[in-house]
Amino acid sequence: MMERKQRLETLRDELVERIERYRDHKEQRAGPLDKDMEEQAIELQNDEVVDALEREAEEELRQVMHALARVAAGEGDLCEVCEEPIAPGRLDAVPFTTLCRQCAEPR
Repeated sequence: MMERKQRLETLRDELVERIERYRDHKEQRAGPLDKDMEEQAIELQNDEVVDALEREAEEELRQVMHALARVAAGEGDLCEVCEEPIAPGRLDAVPFTTLCRQCAEPR
């Protein structure tokens, strides 16, 4: 459980840094758009990509924080739906999961 907690904490720190980089990028881009229409289109497209990456990182960070809270409560290795143990291989592959494979599959 300690190894998983360390992996989650490392992942949390990486995600926080990534989100900060995305926000820094957006702040640097707060100035006026380039006068060239083609350059404007590229800048706007890049901003949309950065926004999407930021949202994705924020969602993953939310999942990591939820998993860390479950680990702290001593429930980190149990599925939060069926309360059965989550397979170690699944925890290795997706350290922030809180569901066993069966409960995670769409129905």
